[in-house]
Amino acid sequence: MNAAHDLVRDFAAMLDAQDAAPLPDWLERLTTSRLAPLASLAKAIREDQPAVEQGITTPFNSGVNEGCITDLKLQKRIMAGRASVPLLRHRVVLMAHLRRRHE
Repeated sequence: MNAAHDLVRDFAAMLDAQDAAPLPDWLERLTTSRLAPLASLAKAIREDQPAVEQGITTPFNSGVNEGCITDLKLQKRIMAGRASVPLLRHRVVLMAHLRRRHE
């Protein structure tokens, strides 16, 4: 647990500093941690490492868009086969309004 905790803290430090330079060494530590899920994570990150580096070094993210998409998918699943498109549209607009009020 201590090793996993240290690895997570080190990744958080990279995010806070917006510095991706330690990423290759951190990925190597993940691989050699003898924890299968962390080694699998390292493999997945290596497959798209340039995108991960961009994510660490830039202040931009798609969090707001992802939240809106999640809301839309939730409403679609709730209303599936139960109501018309106008009612679904009304619920989506209402969710967007409520989200803006609480941000």
